[in-house]
Amino acid sequence: MLQVALSAFGGGLSAWSQRIVVEQRRWMSNEQFLTGLTVARLFPGPNQINMAVYIGAEFHGLPGALVALAGMLLLPFSLLMGLGLAYFHFHTIPSVDRVLAGVVAAAAGMALSMGFKILDQYWNDRVALLLAVVVFLALSLFDQRLIPVVLIAGPLAMAWYWPRRQSNP
Repeated sequence: MLQVALSAFGGGLSAWSQRIVVEQRRWMSNEQFLTGLTVARLFPGPNQINMAVYIGAEFHGLPGALVALAGMLLLPFSLLMGLGLAYFHFHTIPSVDRVLAGVVAAAAGMALSMGFKILDQYWNDRVALLLAVVVFLALSLFDQRLIPVVLIAGPLAMAWYWPRRQSNP
């Protein structure tokens, strides 16, 4: 999880997490990762902190969750504090502002990349695509607030995808 945290400066933590956990390390399948990410997003707090706890607990229970949490927080927090101090000393330099704008653009690209990677899994699921489009439009085009959208779309999605017993013919 330390590698995930240190790879994602500027944002795109979900994309880096997916790349490292699923593609490079092969600790989980893409489906398992998406399940964990969904669970992580349902709980309060930062998604990737929740995801680190989920992944650590999945492999080694409470000790794994604590180690994963430490990997996500200790060194990255220390580096962030140091970078923050440097920023406040040098933020008036125009080139520093341009570098930060580039980092933001790269983070947006990583987030889009993850979106397109998981699209394959949902391409044939019309309900999932409809939910994604409706939530996207509500948040971006109609400028709705996140919490009401989640409180409406979340239960609808859970009700639709809740496991049902299959009747035997």
